[in-house]
Amino acid sequence: MQKITRLGMAVATALATAAVCTPSVSAAARGGDDGHDSSGHHAVFVQTDDPAGNQIIAYRRAENGRLTQAKTYDTDGLGGVLAGSVADHLASQGSLTYDPRHALLYAVNAGSDTVSVFSVDGDRLALRQVVGSGGRFPVSVAVHDDDVYVLNALDGGSIQGYTIHDGRLREQAGWNRDLGLDPNATPQFTNTPGQVGFTGDGSQLVVTTKANGSNLLVFNLDRSGAPADSPVTTNLPGAVPFAFVPNGSHGLFLAEAGTNAVATFTIHRDGTASQEAYAATGQSATCWIVAARNLLYASNAGSSTLSGFRTSDHGRRLTPLGNTPTHPGTVDAATTPDGHYLYAQTGVNGIVDEFAVNEDGSLTALGSRTVPGGVGGEGIVAP
Repeated sequence: MQKITRLGMAVATALATAAVCTPSVSAAARGGDDGHDSSGHHAVFVQTDDPAGNQIIAYRRAENGRLTQAKTYDTDGLGGVLAGSVADHLASQGSLTYDPRHALLYAVNAGSDTVSVFSVDGDRLALRQVVGSGGRFPVSVAVHDDDVYVLNALDGGSIQGYTIHDGRLREQAGWNRDLGLDPNATPQFTNTPGQVGFTGDGSQLVVTTKANGSNLLVFNLDRSGAPADSPVTTNLPGAVPFAFVPNGSHGLFLAEAGTNAVATFTIHRDGTASQEAYAATGQSATCWIVAARNLLYASNAGSSTLSGFRTSDHGRRLTPLGNTPTHPGTVDAATTPDGHYLYAQTGVNGIVDEFAVNEDGSLTALGSRTVPGGVGGEGIVAP
């Protein structure tokens, strides 16, 4: 625990010194096979996480990848700020999640302990529902088929499960589990859980604990989608697991804030996890991760960069591709369904940086957009 405490202090110092933050990523949102939605519009949605009133900013995406603001939508909830955070007020990945199967968008309202559900039509949203999160300070949402899980960060952490019926969430009373983390560990932004997500086949639910134990928690799910009574814990000393994206049916690509690295893990059927590959970024506060085809990009909040990697041999090999600078405080990111464009939130000034993803994995800067009310905000998808 002494090592974790020193790590948290080091991360906090890096943030304060560089004036930037600390762990989908949003994973790449999957839409139609050709990268177009049903209405023919390309869109990117960005969450402000404003404590005075959370909003979703809708952007229309041109064929060349550039964004134009379309409209702003209220979530009817409040954003939240974890103590100690600088550029990443939720310190999580997956706070804004797109559900392509049902054309729905889920947004956490951390300050209201609720989740907003929007229907999606191109770059247009319609608020359909606001539901309780089943705990305090929701920070991440995961969806697989008709099942949805929300991760709550405070009071030791918890997950709450729902099923989707007619485009609305129905809370499942028996699908709530406490995580049992230390509720008093400080600072909050490094000691709250980072993400909830499904394995690729939907049979297991994974939660990262960051510095509060430095664990991967895996809940096996029964045929109805209900979680096991308790998770299987894999301890990763010093790693501070933050965010991940699936790799096949039973694998993860994981961003580690403690080691500033990307690692490949296999999640076994008994819930245990084993590392298959590892590659350091050489950067500071490596927390979020996003996938584009066979490419990975990790966000380094303390260095204000994106680190690229090419994956091969089913994720057992990670080849570093170098680092690309962004505006200060690189946090959450999203890629388009065809993998041709990447959009990175930078939390210090509330800016989204636009990039083209080249065939060799390098990124070409296209421009940037300032998000109204978006300083410290997290949550971005590109359906």
